[in-house]
Amino acid sequence: MSPPPVKELTVMLVDDEPARAAIVEQAMKDSGYRVIRKLENAKYLTEAVNQFQPDMVIIDIESPDRDVLENMSRLTQDNPRPIVMFAEEDDSRHVEAAIRAGVSAYVVDGVNSSSVKAIMQVAIARFREFHALRSELESVKTQLEDRKLIDKAKGLIMKHQKCDEPAAYQALRKLAMDRSQRMTDVARNIISVMELMGDPK
Repeated sequence: MSPPPVKELTVMLVDDEPARAAIVEQAMKDSGYRVIRKLENAKYLTEAVNQFQPDMVIIDIESPDRDVLENMSRLTQDNPRPIVMFAEEDDSRHVEAAIRAGVSAYVVDGVNSSSVKAIMQVAIARFREFHALRSELESVKTQLEDRKLIDKAKGLIMKHQKCDEPAAYQALRKLAMDRSQRMTDVARNIISVMELMGDPK
């Protein structure tokens, strides 16, 4: 049985120089990538990505200016995907700003057909690693916030029902089960009600 065909990765290319864009597009094609959309600037980058859903974004410019960085940041927030930037500027400030904006790989040497595939693979790997780490951090942050809500609600129950912490926890847990709600949601409701009744935070 033959293995399933490898999915052809699609690319959105941002380049304000048609001749240079043609070279980049050919390099992508030679490396097994398909350019599905070309933009002259990053002004409507997020909208274009939402519409065409490329697997990756390639930005080929002399130097990342403020508008480019802002649009990349917006994309990273709204619809993140690997971004590779080919630039002529190797100023460390530009590199750091580009990485903060969401660039997975910043390449100064220009487009070289022999190294494109490796660059793209590294960018994809970095992107996946970064977003796995971000998801993990978000999960930990949510757990901590949930813990704080539950602890605060327990404290209010202990105060108003004159009970100890285990009893307050059991009361909170039973309320959540009776209402088929998460304990965090019940805790949030208890805190809101107590605050409306004038209980200090």
